[in-house]
Amino acid sequence: MPMVRRVKPAPFVTAFAVAATLLLVGCGSDDSATAPTTTGRATSATAAPTGERKAAAVTVDVDDMKFSPDNVTVGVGDTVTWKFSDKSPHSVQGIGDKAMGINSPIFDKGEWSYTFTQAGTYRYLCSLHPEMRGTVTVQ
Repeated sequence: MPMVRRVKPAPFVTAFAVAATLLLVGCGSDDSATAPTTTGRATSATAAPTGERKAAAVTVDVDDMKFSPDNVTVGVGDTVTWKFSDKSPHSVQGIGDKAMGINSPIFDKGEWSYTFTQAGTYRYLCSLHPEMRGTVTVQ
């Protein structure tokens, strides 16, 4: 019968594997583990028959040099759509680390949507008109 020799990994290999795992797990900001994602056109909300909450859609009008409403509250998984219809071009730009993924193109007309995947408060502004500001609170 052939002799089977078991080899133990060197201590530095084990330490390296543990350090690499901790580094990968610890990457990211304190605010979120998963970045929100953008989506296509939003749909309306209805209650799901299984008792689970179905994602809702909220619209923010961008007109007359303001976001209206400028403060909205949504649930995790809900989509906010900004509808642009002003005479001036505008954008939606997140403020701070938590809102980094909120970054629309500049629009004259049209709409842009963003789905919020984590609870928190997300502040934003128009990059062309910084006095235009809004907040999305995700519960």
